[in-house]
Amino acid sequence: MDISSKYDPSLIEDKWYRYWMENGFFHSVPDKREAYCIVIPPPNVTGVLHMGHMLNNTIQDVLIRRARMQGKNACWVPGTDHASIATEAKIVKMLADKGIAKKDLSREEFLEYAWEWTHNYGGIILEQLKKMGASCDWNRTRFTMEPSLYNAVIDVFIDLYKKGLIYRGTKMVNWDPQGKTTLSDEEVIFKEVNDNLYYIKYTSADNPDEFISVATARPETISGDVAVCIHPDDERYRSWIGKQVIVPLVNRKVPVIADDYIAVDFGTGVLKVTPAHDINDYKIGAKYKLPVFDTLNEDGTISEAGLLYVGKDRFEARKLWIKDLEQHGLLLKTEDYRHNVGFSERTDAIVEPRISTQWFMDMQAFMKKNPDVLRSVINDEISFHPAKFKNTYNHWISNIKDWNVSRQLWWGHRIPAWYSADGDFVVAKDANEAVAEFAKKNVIVNPERLKQDEDVLDTWFSSWLWPISVFDGFTEAGKKELEYYYPTNDLVTAPEIIFFWVARMIMAGYEYGSEKPFKNVYFTGIVRDKLRRKMSKSLGNSPDPLDLIAKYGADGVRMGMLLCSPAGNDILFDESQVEQGRNFCNKIWNAYRLVSGFESDDNIAVRDNEAQALQWFEAKADNAAGEMDKAFEEFRLNDALMAVYKLVWDDFCSVLLEAVKPPHGEKLHPKILQGVKQHFDNLLKLLHPFMPFITEELHHALHASNPDKPCIVDAYPKSNGLGLPSEYPLILVAEIRNVRNSKGVSPKEKLEVVLLSNDKIFTRNLALIEKLANVTLVLNGIRPESALSVMVGTSQAFIRLNVAINTEAEKKKLQDEINYLQDFMRSVDAKLSNEKFVANAKPDVVDRERQKKADAEQKIQSLQTQLQSL
Repeated sequence: MDISSKYDPSLIEDKWYRYWMENGFFHSVPDKREAYCIVIPPPNVTGVLHMGHMLNNTIQDVLIRRARMQGKNACWVPGTDHASIATEAKIVKMLADKGIAKKDLSREEFLEYAWEWTHNYGGIILEQLKKMGASCDWNRTRFTMEPSLYNAVIDVFIDLYKKGLIYRGTKMVNWDPQGKTTLSDEEVIFKEVNDNLYYIKYTSADNPDEFISVATARPETISGDVAVCIHPDDERYRSWIGKQVIVPLVNRKVPVIADDYIAVDFGTGVLKVTPAHDINDYKIGAKYKLPVFDTLNEDGTISEAGLLYVGKDRFEARKLWIKDLEQHGLLLKTEDYRHNVGFSERTDAIVEPRISTQWFMDMQAFMKKNPDVLRSVINDEISFHPAKFKNTYNHWISNIKDWNVSRQLWWGHRIPAWYSADGDFVVAKDANEAVAEFAKKNVIVNPERLKQDEDVLDTWFSSWLWPISVFDGFTEAGKKELEYYYPTNDLVTAPEIIFFWVARMIMAGYEYGSEKPFKNVYFTGIVRDKLRRKMSKSLGNSPDPLDLIAKYGADGVRMGMLLCSPAGNDILFDESQVEQGRNFCNKIWNAYRLVSGFESDDNIAVRDNEAQALQWFEAKADNAAGEMDKAFEEFRLNDALMAVYKLVWDDFCSVLLEAVKPPHGEKLHPKILQGVKQHFDNLLKLLHPFMPFITEELHHALHASNPDKPCIVDAYPKSNGLGLPSEYPLILVAEIRNVRNSKGVSPKEKLEVVLLSNDKIFTRNLALIEKLANVTLVLNGIRPESALSVMVGTSQAFIRLNVAINTEAEKKKLQDEINYLQDFMRSVDAKLSNEKFVANAKPDVVDRERQKKADAEQKIQSLQTQLQSL
């Protein structure tokens, strides 16, 4: 099969992806094979491919392709998430660009626009995943708002409500004024911001000449103050307890109360209590039965209850408050203040605490019912990679709060609660079922007069069911598939959604799947730039993965990212890494062109160097396959890739091909050529999960376009436990090459090398050494008069050179090496003389240290003899 002289990924990527798709290699149905299943972390339907997606999905593809080659029934389920907040924000913006306001539309009209947008743009990211080679079972693509998955969410809500695990209540929640919806604690991102701390006079209601100073960063909430609070042990203010002060500008009299919650050392040690706008103030207000004035509207403007600056934005109102306080002589001073402020994960708006009636899930009761949610992770029934995230998980689960599951949006799974005219409600799937539920309460209602709850469920309330719902596991029709594929095998995700998604899928797994939803969780790191900044469009530091693929090829990008991606650690991305990936593709391509240029002849004898090289490489490849298996078991994918990278570059190209390359114009014995091609094909199979396109192309090329099986489903190479071959022959070759370079001796000039010993390691590889180093090797020889010596292990080799030798320089070199070995031996002696080390270390560790000492002594003796001869 002819291939181009230069590797051009654009000529092969679409071709092979189309071939895999047309032949159904990605598709999985239950059969008698062992199932291997991954469910994709569903990207937002609004999303486009970014570097984090590229990393995450490449890792999933590596795992799924390897499992497929191992003969397992590999099933990678793709899909997208409806992303309530993000998608609704996009629809609202799209409508605004058309001059349409959401408030002017009915719910049904708005949802028509949302569905139209989703159908037109919602699948972009899945199409982009195909460009990077993702071998998902596209026939199984799911969407969290499709009918089957929608019904599953509603059924689960009703079930949990009936079990008493979901309730409706009024609490302080996180409010996104831009999205106009509540958020869970996990959706609030805290950032350090520079702010001001304002010191304000609260004058005594009894004596206007007396005042107490209050420090606040949020003067716009002053009109919601219902008390000021001091610590009961704070001597400065003890006389104020029980008195009243005037709330500035609004002139409301409020009490001075004492509570040990107050931090004496913050600000002035006096806290203004605003229950509607701070969770801790809310708790104090409830404790002392204080009134509540909500001074903000849902969009973050000042409400009627705010009295002043009504309708103004909260931050504009802050400036007006400060201006007026200053004019009235009530602003004492202003200080710079750096503190943490909560931002909405989706809209990046500053979050407001707000008292609101919402739907909650009772997490304490749920965890009591499902203790395996924590136990399975702690006991490694579900293994985290890296394991350090077990501590994070344990802390969150052990301190879990009730889950606020309702959102004030139209796009999403509408809460199945139905209200009668007097505000009474029931939970039911539709209006007719709601009538029946009301009847159980002896309430007669007209289904047409019932009103369904306007809110939708938190997006994560649908995706927590993902490992079950993608197989329609909540229906009878899906039970067979669920039994076959569930629990899934490996989950690949980012640590920042360990609470949003990972923990909640484990919860749903034990509640509805009766066991864990997956066996392993691989946490990727965050992709950062060289300055350690998280990649983002706003910073302009994130390349477009599709641009990188167009420039370097999908295989080059995949490999470049994976080489520097240890589990759980951040990736410092640089374009040179994918350039390295492309260079590796070129190396493999050129290796094939060299191999394909070899010719064979039955009449040619097998040369010793060829046979020795094949035997050496077979052991190297077998050992690398074993290393890779162990690395995969421990989810060290970067180490697995590095093992095969070195095997290709250092061992196959630099040793095997150099060793078997016949003299100019000559041919190889068919047995040797076939051995080289077989090793090359096995390398392609080891590489295929990482670099699927180029390996499929060259696999077909090696087999004249007609392999028994395409690479994607060919057998993944296994280790036969041959053991690692000795490195001493190649160390000797390297030493000889170093001497040539340092003395300016041409590689074409044949040299004589004398070994004083007759070590079998060198005997068995004599022809291989002679070919690679271009020398004549004399074993068990006599020390030559004029030669440079090198040490290989404990063996001494002398290299005859036809150049003058600088005796003094050689003496210094030998003495330096002796000094180094003597220092090394002293450090080993220190270990062996340490009774604790000898007593506590494993016997094989102690034996290795003793062997190190013996080897060093032998080398020193040999070097000293050589030094004396000079």
